Amino acid sequence: MGAVPGGKTSLFLEDGSEFHGHSFGADKAAAGEVVFNTGMVGYPETLTDPSYRGQILVLTYPLVGNYGIPDDSITDELLRHFESSTIQVTALVIADYSHSHNHWNSVKSLHDWLVEHDIPAIYGVDTRAVTKKLREQGVMLGTLGKTAIDDPNTRNLVAEVSTKEKHVYKRGPKKVLLVDCGVKHNIIRAFLDRDITVIRVPWDYDFSNEDYDGLFISNGPGDPKQCETTIANLKKALKGDKPIFGICLGNQLLALAAGADTYKLKYGHRSQNQPCVEQGTKRCSITSQNHGYAVDEKSLPKEWQPWFQNANDDTNEGIRHTSKPFFSVQFHPEATPGPVDTNHLFDMFVDLL
Repeated sequence: MGAVPGGKTSLFLEDGSEFHGHSFGADKAAAGEVVFNTGMVGYPETLTDPSYRGQILVLTYPLVGNYGIPDDSITDELLRHFESSTIQVTALVIADYSHSHNHWNSVKSLHDWLVEHDIPAIYGVDTRAVTKKLREQGVMLGTLGKTAIDDPNTRNLVAEVSTKEKHVYKRGPKKVLLVDCGVKHNIIRAFLDRDITVIRVPWDYDFSNEDYDGLFISNGPGDPKQCETTIANLKKALKGDKPIFGICLGNQLLALAAGADTYKLKYGHRSQNQPCVEQGTKRCSITSQNHGYAVDEKSLPKEWQPWFQNANDDTNEGIRHTSKPFFSVQFHPEATPGPVDTNHLFDMFVDLL
């Protein structure tokens, strides 16, 4: 395990706030949108989730790094223990860094892993104070160390994290065309585990002439309205009858393609314990989430209806078409990290193929 430098550094927010602590990871400054996640475990999966592209992530759980980082083993051309091939956050902010780590599958420290990926981090910060500020005032831009402020939401972050070329993961005869807007690896695994062949294509790929049984729109970072090409392609798909399933950003993109609107949440949903109620039932599922935008369900056209609702703030958590096999959810049924209460939605989609 490499030595942790531990020099002094600070988190600066755009409102002038400063939070001081000690440096670990890469020795550099970074800028981004400062957000918080209230999950208790799963930092290797969380840090590699492409939905965090451009963001400085504050983890509220006080102890981080104690179980290290797992190995880089690959199954089905995908890293087994991570949700993409690299760390996606711009920087990491935590309260207490565990300088020693112990786990049967740990091969390196969090510090060493961050150094490998050139990602700076800070520990010794009052993350509760940072989180309270973001909850009360909303997410804001910031920097770790002294550098210029940068707003990642002005960029097409999806284009940065999407695959650059078409790729096929062969399984059974049924084929799902997956529009990669920053897909988590466990979504692909969920289909492969169900013997489904996955055709993974870039976010702006014209799939109108592709041969597939069902269409899937993935999660991803940033403002969904930046993905104009994806929305245009989805509008064409909605004229057909092939099943369509979306997750997270995919929920927002499907809504925009249908003619609805989206908006930015005050501080988003980033945790592993978000309660979602299926409309028309008393069934509540605990879900894993990571998003900063939501669907304005009041803007849904008459042939679409809300499907799930967040029990904490009543925001939309899913939509579905009233007659065609089109549906999407704002949460992550594939989990990793988080509960698998809604994993059956993959079965529901596969049954329609």
